[in-house]
Amino acid sequence: MMAGRTKLMADVRSERPHFFHSAIRKAFYALILGATVNSFAQKQPAAASLSPPAVSTPRINGPSVYGVRSSHPFLYRIPTVGARPLRFSARGLPAGLKLNAETGIISGRAPDRGTYTVHLGARNSYGNATRILRIVVGSALALTPPMGWSSWYMAHTDVSDALIRAQADALISTGLADHGYSYVNIDDGWNINPNSKDAAVNGQARDEKANLRPNANFPDMKGLTDYLHGNGLKGGIYISPGPRTCAGYEGSYEHEQQDARLFAAWGFDFLKYDLCSYADFLQGKHGREDLIKPYRLMGSILASLDRDMVFNLCEYGLGDVWEWGREVGGNFWRTSDDVGSGIDGSLWRSMDAYGFGEAGKEQSAGPGGWNDPDNILLGEILWHDKLVPTPLTHDEQYTWMTLWVMLDAPLILGSDLTKLDSFTLALLTNDEVIAVNQDALGKQAARLTRNDGIEIWEKDLDDGSKAVAFFNRGDSTAPALLQRSALKITDRWRIRDLWEHKDLGEFEQSFQANVPAHGTKMLRIRPSRPHSAWRN
Repeated sequence: MMAGRTKLMADVRSERPHFFHSAIRKAFYALILGATVNSFAQKQPAAASLSPPAVSTPRINGPSVYGVRSSHPFLYRIPTVGARPLRFSARGLPAGLKLNAETGIISGRAPDRGTYTVHLGARNSYGNATRILRIVVGSALALTPPMGWSSWYMAHTDVSDALIRAQADALISTGLADHGYSYVNIDDGWNINPNSKDAAVNGQARDEKANLRPNANFPDMKGLTDYLHGNGLKGGIYISPGPRTCAGYEGSYEHEQQDARLFAAWGFDFLKYDLCSYADFLQGKHGREDLIKPYRLMGSILASLDRDMVFNLCEYGLGDVWEWGREVGGNFWRTSDDVGSGIDGSLWRSMDAYGFGEAGKEQSAGPGGWNDPDNILLGEILWHDKLVPTPLTHDEQYTWMTLWVMLDAPLILGSDLTKLDSFTLALLTNDEVIAVNQDALGKQAARLTRNDGIEIWEKDLDDGSKAVAFFNRGDSTAPALLQRSALKITDRWRIRDLWEHKDLGEFEQSFQANVPAHGTKMLRIRPSRPHSAWRN
């Protein structure tokens, strides 16, 4: 990670040994590993995707429930795969909302409080699809984990209006948006850094009215969000509660309400609030109240705005944030260090540690508030300051996606969307896999068993079925055995492989599969008979 974040957060290193690598350590890893990261993709054998090929008939994806606040601007792009052109319908839309039948974008103003059942439809020359969407107008946002993209891990502070638009265009052109990815989030580097030597980003951080000034790379913030909204996408912005962001750009300290209102006026739908220089005020103290204070303040401000803004708490799991993040208005909260920093120079080790480290936190997650082990780094990312394919094996990549889905983690991509290969795109767009993450019950998976390197995790789903994932954290292929008794179910049950979309048959007492090193197998289990008993 950048030296800027290293310096500003140095005071927490003793408490969290892997919090940020020092500049010297970073340089060491770059020296040792830099020669290998560029050649990694060449050394990896080509892999065929487990996911079935795309089909021409329509399929409507995305959540079955969507939360908004009354009278606020409403935007929902119906995520649908299938050959274009498509024609959309939405029967039962409440007053104030309208559908563009050609684009599938629903917009307008959210109605009065209540739950509205809308029957969505999509058709083309190959067939048609229907789906029910419940629009819940109340106080809660993010009733399912947010899906989208963020700039940090592929650009660091080298962000611009042009880059953000290019990534948004790629979200559409690759079809990612048709599978539910909708947020386009700008991370650090969009405003003024008074100490920068770059003329495009230095200068006065605020204007004569103390409003934040975007740097020269972002000439029209409102124009940018209008562009995103015109494509049915949503925009995210970043700031720190301290006087400076992690990379030294202007923060919101003592301007919190003014900044939040400016973000809303610009049209942003998401705020990442990164602890960074606020740690200076803590002076080594990391008690809950010290950590809660800035997030409670911003959470109350966001709740008072006339625009829905998803609130992302980024304070690296300090003070057991998962126990209080929801109380301060958070919609998801980082539970660990930056995954892209790598533990001892290894992306697998950090992903493994922070992802499986979610065990035991499942009681804190649910509709409106989610545990977040950080972005998904599959595709081309900045790794040791070079934009290269992720330094993970194909099996490790399947494990990452499976684990984040099972954890109900926000599916926020951190790679360059303009450079996705067919393997990565298929990995990110398997709708049966994503549906587990977007399930309306919103129950984070829990670890069932752990035996040497083999772990089995279970996640209850809204329709009474269960998602089960086998993981092999070891360094060689090993068998994983699932006993029916561990799932507390009776009678026979049917198993479906979610990655391959294959029914594996009916099993009575147990199911066993060999799992490759650092690999996974993901299943959905249903009773064989409709009225089969499921014990709680």
